Amino acid sequence: MRTELGEMRVIDAHAHFFSHPFFMQFVEAIKQDLSRDDPYRALGDRLGWELPSPDHAALGTRWVQEMDRHGLERMVLIASLPGDEGSVLAAVRAFPQRIIGYFMLDPTTPDAAERTRRALAEGLRGVCLFPAMHRFHVWEERCYPVYEAAQAAGAIVFTHFGILKIGVRDKLGLPSRFDMRFSNPIDLHRVAKDFPGVTFVMPHFGCGFLREALIVGDQCGNICVDTSSSNAWVNTMPTPLTLTDVFRAALRVFGAERILFGTDSTFLPRGWRRDLFDAQVQALKALEVATQHARLIFGGNLTRLLKL
Repeated sequence: MRTELGEMRVIDAHAHFFSHPFFMQFVEAIKQDLSRDDPYRALGDRLGWELPSPDHAALGTRWVQEMDRHGLERMVLIASLPGDEGSVLAAVRAFPQRIIGYFMLDPTTPDAAERTRRALAEGLRGVCLFPAMHRFHVWEERCYPVYEAAQAAGAIVFTHFGILKIGVRDKLGLPSRFDMRFSNPIDLHRVAKDFPGVTFVMPHFGCGFLREALIVGDQCGNICVDTSSSNAWVNTMPTPLTLTDVFRAALRVFGAERILFGTDSTFLPRGWRRDLFDAQVQALKALEVATQHARLIFGGNLTRLLKL
């Protein structure tokens, strides 16, 4: 298996579009601790990050520059605040051949299905659900209109299970309000059976629920996993696991055809996580994964699923 980006078509299936509205929520949360003169700039100084302007296309430009610097073909960028579809949509429209837009949704809100239909009709390609964040089970019937809209549009439904941490919240000392009672991948079993035309993607190999992710993946051929993040959840396992071990298990159940490469890249100026790409390449090399299978994982599968 070759290891250079230039030798294969690489699409990152999981990165985040941390927009101006995304950061403004934190300005509001800790405004008493920020400079009154320019609280937004003060937030950036406190984080040590490059915060974007309200020009969402400009933020898209920064991510395209990252793609060009590292040799990526495309990236999935997720609007990471409910109601922020417009930000990533502006970036998609500026760079339709480079940026694939997904959006975060709370499916329990009254307008969730209509918001989903509108966002997908306007050009976004994936709906991102965070059950522990918004406190719902994915099998609840109130969520079904969202799946119906996704199925009609041929969109991906990204469903985050397992451990959920938001780095910016931790960095700012904000408490977690997430509830892991809603985080079991097994919850997806009935939903995936009821919506065979939807591809469901579980990030981070189930993020601590590897066994459950493997079980539901074995039962439902329309469920995939992505490989994103540092996968530090392996430290919570009773038996030590390496990234190579995780890939071996995922390949055994999902096969190369249902694994999507991702990094979970988030903020600038750190940008795209080349280190995570390199670690995943090394894990696949250790398993002697064939080049044609690596090409599926690193871009071919998402190309097929979204008909890129």
